[in-house]
Amino acid sequence: MERDSMGEVEVPADAYYGASTQRAVLNFPISGQPFPRRFIRALGLIKKAAAETNRELGLLSQRRTRAIAKAAQEVVDGKLDDQFPIDIYQTGSGTSTNTNANEVIANRATEILGGKRGSKLVHPNDHVNLCQSSNDVIPTAIQVSWAVAIVDELIPALRQLQTALEVKSKEFWPVIKTGRTHLMDATPIRMGQEFKGYAGQVEESIRRARSAVDELTSVPLGGTAVGTGLNSHPRYAKVACARLAKATGLAIHETRNHFHAQATLDVLVAAHGAMRTLAVSLWKIGSDIRLMGTGPVAGLGELRLPETQPGSSIMPGKVNPVIVESMTMVIARVLGNDLTVTTCGQSGSLFELNVMMPIAGVAGLESITLLAASARNFRQRCVEGLQATGRGPQLVERSPMLATALNPVIGYDEAAKIAKESMRTGRSIRELARARGVSEAQLNKLVDLGKMTRPGLEGPGGGG
Repeated sequence: MERDSMGEVEVPADAYYGASTQRAVLNFPISGQPFPRRFIRALGLIKKAAAETNRELGLLSQRRTRAIAKAAQEVVDGKLDDQFPIDIYQTGSGTSTNTNANEVIANRATEILGGKRGSKLVHPNDHVNLCQSSNDVIPTAIQVSWAVAIVDELIPALRQLQTALEVKSKEFWPVIKTGRTHLMDATPIRMGQEFKGYAGQVEESIRRARSAVDELTSVPLGGTAVGTGLNSHPRYAKVACARLAKATGLAIHETRNHFHAQATLDVLVAAHGAMRTLAVSLWKIGSDIRLMGTGPVAGLGELRLPETQPGSSIMPGKVNPVIVESMTMVIARVLGNDLTVTTCGQSGSLFELNVMMPIAGVAGLESITLLAASARNFRQRCVEGLQATGRGPQLVERSPMLATALNPVIGYDEAAKIAKESMRTGRSIRELARARGVSEAQLNKLVDLGKMTRPGLEGPGGGG
């Protein structure tokens, strides 16, 4: 039997958590999904930093500090994950999970000191939660967990994808194919130039991810209940943040405005915006590659995608772009998570506290993890195995848009007539231009595919 301010409650005999956690387990039988590992790890780091900071400030005994720090480290290491059973659909401030951590660490620290669980030799509120509130601990844990996940998982996966795309850009540089605007034939482009564009999208996504980390590392720790810092030592936040920075390798620091940092989820909305932009970029890259690989007979067929598995239970030999399909489903999930985070930021910020923190935190962590895994898989099982076919160069020679190169000699209107005649008859632009008196020397100079993929005033004019 455990007791809290509401009375007695039965708690499993082997549990480190106490009455408040058990009440939350009973109150929120929603999804069966507890907080993920990264969040629990961040929570453990905060509790350890808090204990050591409180010792440094003379607020906690050395004996209790060592026990709390050891118990918190076990939380960090994942040894007590089964002691965090509360559903993510819970108290909007995450108070239930902060209390859960306090109870687990207090009982484990009590045990380390030779005491009995539930005896409160180490008290969950007076000792483990000293100088803290759920209202500053939970948003800090969310921000730290996102930042660590971006640095450890997402950015490395994106760097590798960028490198793979740059390698393909160089490999495909000699391949000149039909450019397309509005999904219609346009002037020639190098396939390597297209892949250079894809690599640039990923490079920009890495920059945005780093900017998101900069946002996330400004944390509300030390604001306690409403941002005023009540019941917290004036130096607590600065010292605790320095310890967190050392533990994570990130530039974690106290926010300049606690009232903003606790009352809103603006930082999460902004950071997830970088995830949304990355998702949109990956959609464009994957969709282009999928379209260039359509066929092999009745599609564009400019790329040969790696064969990863049989594509049909009824059509022998069919191979589908399943890696891209997998990634687009991840993107759909991330875009849904972005709406979740935005809604939480918009609807949950009421006066001095946002009360939709848990699901916003979990949604963002899922987005980061999914994007990292999908970018890695896309690189390994699709991009690195791509091969250019001869189809692109074949089609560009037949493209009516080569008539654009004749503008300087015969004018836009006459070139348009040639293009339309080419589409109607199937005759090549070169053939029709010769029939209108354009010399072979002029044709070779004007319809120079390589030159048409570079800037220059001597080539075609006008726009697309």
